[in-house]
Amino acid sequence: MSTPVLIIDDSLTVRMDLAACLTSAGFAPTTCATAAAARAALERTAFALVVLDVLLPDADGIELLASLKRDPATASVPVMLLSAEAEVRDRIRGLRTGADEYVGKPYDPSYVVARARELVRRGTPATAETRSDAVPTVLVIDDSATFREHLRSTLEAAGYAVTTASTGEEGLRLAAAVRPAAVVVDGMLPGVDGATVVRRLRLDAALRRTPCLLLTASDDREDELRAFESGADAFVRKGEDAGVVLARLAAVLRSTGGSADADAGPSVLGPKKILAVDDSPTYLEALASQVRGEGYDVILARSGEEALNLIAVEPVDCILLDLVMPGLTGQETCRRIKSMPAARDVPLIVLTALEEQSAMIESINAGADDYITKSEDFEVLKARLRAQLRRKQLEDEHRRIREELLRKEMEAAEGRAARELAETRARLLADVQQKNEQLEAFSYSVSHDLRAPLRAIDGYARILLEDHADRLNAEGRRVLDVVCETARRMGKLIDDLLAFSHVGRAELEKRPVDMAALARAVVAELQGEEPGRAVTVTVGALLPAFGDAGMLRQVFVNLIGNAWKFTRGRAGATIDVGCAPGEAETTYFVRDDGAGFDMRYAGQLFGVFRRLHATDEFEGTGVGLAIVRQVVQRHGGRVWAEGAVGRGATFYFALPAGAVAAPRQGAPEDGTPGAPHGGPPSAPG
Repeated sequence: MSTPVLIIDDSLTVRMDLAACLTSAGFAPTTCATAAAARAALERTAFALVVLDVLLPDADGIELLASLKRDPATASVPVMLLSAEAEVRDRIRGLRTGADEYVGKPYDPSYVVARARELVRRGTPATAETRSDAVPTVLVIDDSATFREHLRSTLEAAGYAVTTASTGEEGLRLAAAVRPAAVVVDGMLPGVDGATVVRRLRLDAALRRTPCLLLTASDDREDELRAFESGADAFVRKGEDAGVVLARLAAVLRSTGGSADADAGPSVLGPKKILAVDDSPTYLEALASQVRGEGYDVILARSGEEALNLIAVEPVDCILLDLVMPGLTGQETCRRIKSMPAARDVPLIVLTALEEQSAMIESINAGADDYITKSEDFEVLKARLRAQLRRKQLEDEHRRIREELLRKEMEAAEGRAARELAETRARLLADVQQKNEQLEAFSYSVSHDLRAPLRAIDGYARILLEDHADRLNAEGRRVLDVVCETARRMGKLIDDLLAFSHVGRAELEKRPVDMAALARAVVAELQGEEPGRAVTVTVGALLPAFGDAGMLRQVFVNLIGNAWKFTRGRAGATIDVGCAPGEAETTYFVRDDGAGFDMRYAGQLFGVFRRLHATDEFEGTGVGLAIVRQVVQRHGGRVWAEGAVGRGATFYFALPAGAVAAPRQGAPEDGTPGAPHGGPPSAPG
């Protein structure tokens, strides 16, 4: 299907010329003479490109461009502006408004077509026709229309897509635009001959790997030698059977993988934009005419100031700069251009009528890449221009290759670093696991061994208090009371350390657990120990869990026990135990309105021996919350807390969905036989 393009120009000649050029290149152009007709066409058709004249009879073309860029329906459509080259301000204004390309009149039709292809390709996502696995395209270059069409039909019948050109110049431009899988070129062509076409392709970094077949009607054996000297991959005589051409073509495609080097970057033969700067209108027009004849688009600037303004808004591929100009001199213009980050790598050739060596040295020192004496013979200039463009292309290619190699090196280094980090992390985790196991075992043994002497201390102290109280004075009894209380606290600490060690070493015995019954049993124990406490405890409808009942009971013992402890002394204290089901996990919580804590220290709560309150204010060993975290983590869950000083605290623990059992009927397996499921909403203390 042809690509739709809208041409807007009040000149019938321009419209017809552009329409013919774009049609022959495979586009489907629609032409309009006014802005009103263009708006109507845009409402009917989604165009891939708009070619727009700056001067229209019913509107300003740049204002129409601005409206296209504001409209979401057309904002992404590339726009190529056309205008007389004399008005530099129109070019700058159009590019700043959002034009993707600006071509001055008179234009080179082949340049317009090449840029149209490039703009459309840039804005079109890859399809089956543009991917490298599509049907290979063959470019046929021959000045004989009869032979071209015969070869086209032969190749298409063999499954190839075919593009044709009648001259070497046209073929080179098509090669840059189409990036064919192979080129079949006649040796004898008007202008640039076939051998020169092959040499030009071999000098182009983007096209040099394209396989080339050179054709000739001559029987001279020297032609074959010249063909291979030019860089051709195969040589075929026109008088041979078409099957020979197909066989040779298939062979060279196999040797190169059958596809063009799509990632080789821009081609030196592709559409190039040259900025020519000279205060002489006569020389400038003659120079522009010669350069346009090479297929380049030329921007004309008549002063250094104009050149700097243009470069600021429009990238160019090469700059031809007069050395002697009024106002800003060529050398100063050169220095300023080379100081611009976007233009410092653009080739710059100084042109001058001066032949002094000092002028050449000063120009090179100012940053110029080449220096040419002005002459009516432009062949040297065009050759130097091609050389500079080739040099820039090779530099860009080398830069691209270096960047690609650097990227791969960085990726490899990142991969090595990631592997080393993973290995180091694994070793550290193994070491930590081993140390934890050893610590849980530096905890069990020590705690167990401390029990006997501690019991002896406590026992002898109580014997003294009970059997020999009459022999002790008041201070002696006080000291023994302190010994007994300290022994009791030490015993509690040892019990907690043993429990902590047991949680880390014991095997999980998972089964359905009635979490509500567990919580109510813990509340009942606390109420039994302090029947006079006036605290309201609410146990909600907790979802059952699938886990180790004994360990999960330890969670409630510590969390509800802490809430019970930190609400002591508060009138009307309340404790709520509830849960919040979720898709990935179920969250249980214990909330109180007691002493609370500062959230700055929330991260310290679940560590061993981490306390936020003094022992003389709230008794504790600093191990209980560490037990909670270890139990929950062993069940694949997580713990956290929220609170505020003097406004209570909420402790959460979440178990993954797989660790939460569906509610079931019957007696729960939670160590509290006969406890009903659910139960009363509150248990007053």
